[in-house]
Amino acid sequence: MKRLAYFITIIGLAALAAACSSGNPAPSAASTDAAPATTPSTSPVTASAAKDGNAKADDIPAAVRAAFPNAQSITKRHKDLTAAQVAHVEKQSGVKLADKDHHSYLAFASEGGGRKQLGAATLVTAHGHEVVVVYVSENGSPMIKEVHGESGGIPHAFLDQFKGKGHDNKLRLGQDIKVQGVDEAAARALTDAIRLDVVTMQTLYGAAHSH
Repeated sequence: MKRLAYFITIIGLAALAAACSSGNPAPSAASTDAAPATTPSTSPVTASAAKDGNAKADDIPAAVRAAFPNAQSITKRHKDLTAAQVAHVEKQSGVKLADKDHHSYLAFASEGGGRKQLGAATLVTAHGHEVVVVYVSENGSPMIKEVHGESGGIPHAFLDQFKGKGHDNKLRLGQDIKVQGVDEAAARALTDAIRLDVVTMQTLYGAAHSH
């Protein structure tokens, strides 16, 4: 009889322990704060920072940080263009690609308990001027949200012409881009360099589509 009572007691304690354990489960990976899944997953305009990790502050150019004043983290992403991609970019842009090594910067901020991507940016240098091109994703293609180069003396009237444009736009001086107060040689060099970058971004990250 004592053995029976002892056995019942052990069973009761085990059941109580199981109930306590199931009422307070350990947090799972799904419950942690992770960047949302995006499409396409390879696009710097809509990509997760978890893949590359946050870049150190010293790795992010000051001009890029200034373009994302509300960003809480910025990730640097590196891509090497293949020979076929280089040939395609040069054919589509009409500009010679000096370096197949391409860098972009992804900016993130917290929103509603999760992470929201603010956009992606690239640094473009031409004719002694450096500008930051900020992209967002539109229908799977990188589109220019804005271009910053004010600190280098490039007027807004010139930079604002690139807003809302992508690889389907001509982006050529004298056509859809005007001089707008910039020295013509500098305006042409910057326009060509931005067009080259837009086509490069589309080639690396844009969704396939027909024209």
